[in-house]
Amino acid sequence: MLSGGAAPGPASATARPPGPPPEAAPRPTPHEPDAFAVAGPLTADGLTPDGYAPDGAAGGLVLVGEPGVGQYAVAARRRLELLSEASTRIGTTLDVSRTAQELAEMAVPRLADYVTIDLPEAVLRGEEPTDPCKDLHRAVVHGVRDDCPFYPAGERVELKPVTPQLRCLTSGQTVLEPELRAAPGWVAQNPVRAQRLLAHGVHSLITVPLLARGIVLGIASFYRSRDPAPFGDDDRSLAQELATRAAICIDNARRYTREHTMVLALQRSLLPQGFPEQNAVEVAHRYMPAESGVGGDWFDVIPLSSSRVALVVGDVVGHGLHAAATMGRLRTAARNFAELDLPPDEVLTHLDNLVGRLDREEGGDDPSGDSTGIIGATCLYAIYDPTSQQCVMARAGHPPPALVHPDGSVEFPDLPAGPPLGLGGLPFETAEFHLPEGSQLVLYTDGLVEDRRRDFDTALEQLRSALAHPDRPPEDTCREVLATVVPEHPADDIALLVARTHTLDPHRIATWDLPADPSLVSSVRSAVTGRLSEWGLDELGFSIELLLSELVTNAIRYGTGPISVRLLYDRTLTCEVADTSSTSPHLRQAATTDEGGRGLFLVAQLSQSWGTRYVPGGKVIWAECALEMPGGKSGADGEHMAFDIDLDDIPAI
Repeated sequence: MLSGGAAPGPASATARPPGPPPEAAPRPTPHEPDAFAVAGPLTADGLTPDGYAPDGAAGGLVLVGEPGVGQYAVAARRRLELLSEASTRIGTTLDVSRTAQELAEMAVPRLADYVTIDLPEAVLRGEEPTDPCKDLHRAVVHGVRDDCPFYPAGERVELKPVTPQLRCLTSGQTVLEPELRAAPGWVAQNPVRAQRLLAHGVHSLITVPLLARGIVLGIASFYRSRDPAPFGDDDRSLAQELATRAAICIDNARRYTREHTMVLALQRSLLPQGFPEQNAVEVAHRYMPAESGVGGDWFDVIPLSSSRVALVVGDVVGHGLHAAATMGRLRTAARNFAELDLPPDEVLTHLDNLVGRLDREEGGDDPSGDSTGIIGATCLYAIYDPTSQQCVMARAGHPPPALVHPDGSVEFPDLPAGPPLGLGGLPFETAEFHLPEGSQLVLYTDGLVEDRRRDFDTALEQLRSALAHPDRPPEDTCREVLATVVPEHPADDIALLVARTHTLDPHRIATWDLPADPSLVSSVRSAVTGRLSEWGLDELGFSIELLLSELVTNAIRYGTGPISVRLLYDRTLTCEVADTSSTSPHLRQAATTDEGGRGLFLVAQLSQSWGTRYVPGGKVIWAECALEMPGGKSGADGEHMAFDIDLDDIPAI
């Protein structure tokens, strides 16, 4: 309290414990020169408008100074409270639009009655704006009423040079328009809309640039309508402080959006863009990233020899760029191992060794903890054979598939659960299932059924119900699963692969068994020629005879009996010769003086692909021939270009 004769000085405040003031310093009365009246309404803090506690009430703050200092102190404290609350309520997500909305919700109604926020399209995409004055879009419209005629959210905003908003963007400074009726630049933007806004009571404006790290990200406009007093300098400072804090959060969200978009683009580029043509299964697939970021889920459909097909689904633990890149490496490796015609357990063994090696190369054993090594990966690998309707599969720490039988029953087979990829030293087991034509094999990642807000068994029952429609095409099955089984807010990304099985018509399969007798080669050729004629493939007769002569002769000379010959008439014509030996022929360059060594070269020239597949009883050498000759030439035309030689005299492989 100032002495009675002292001149009024700067405002000051002295804190004291709660309770009535001490007798040595009595409350001033209205008759004293520097006293303030305490009658009238109280503030939300229990004080009079001048900052005093009412008579008989406990107060924690005594304000002493010039008249009206209490009002300024309360207003200052409210501004600090607003800024403190804004630091926790703005930027709760890494979404640009949501962060802008939080700024508007923070300012209404404590600072302004309406807030509009305009952002360039580049910022909404996560990019850095090259010119913040161009391509502006209304991102947020928020206020005390919903019927105020501002430009609606989502609409493109074209600002004229004289508007306060564009002056703010070009200068990078806050613009205050205390009286909008006297602001010709604001009215000139849209006179009709401006008059409608004025009719709704909007009368004062503050425009603040959203400036972060030297980059203008957009503009926030604060309007006042219910309070007749115009915005002042204190309001401008408060709006600028709020916008500065929000701009940092918007920039963080923008950067995250850019990185998320880049990782998602990488992820999608590493996933199959389309599947090769094959007749074994009809497939449909879906990939859905998690809300928190892109993960390492992947899938693939790989055509194999003899009309078979491999179905693969995998998951790399973690999110972000590293998980997506690792996923691409594993998918490429899986395709390469599939080209070797390995069974599922051996493919998983090779992938397990690869993951362990990658982890060691990236410093997975580094005790410093700075390693980005692979934390873990899972995989399910299945091979379906349309000639036998058998499916062999193995899994490495991955959820088992769902089998939908033609009668509509759904089961989750008891497939042996191998360890996740990368542990090393543990074997993988395979299981074989019979899939009648029209069955559906559904492969998925754990993000589809695992959710902290849902019981695992409940998710499996939802999946079972969604799949129990055997006549539904795979595309419709994918849509139904995503609509009914996917969690509302997926915490992990999801890969889904649905395959409906087909079978190869038994009339398109021909098999001959023969002992290891060279004299039977000609009889096999005759039988094969007759079957090709039945199939209407007479034009391929010459090349198939030559090809089978080489393969059968090689099996008789270097393999062990019995020998089996099989033809498969599908998209291509596949010739198989099986024996009980485990040795495999190799293509080599024969010298001019060599009498043999040219047989396999002829096989490679006559077929579009060939290889060796090991089976439990030995091996199968196969060759696929296109049903249409390159360049549109038929097999009969190629026959005239062949040498006039006896097929039995051609040297073996």
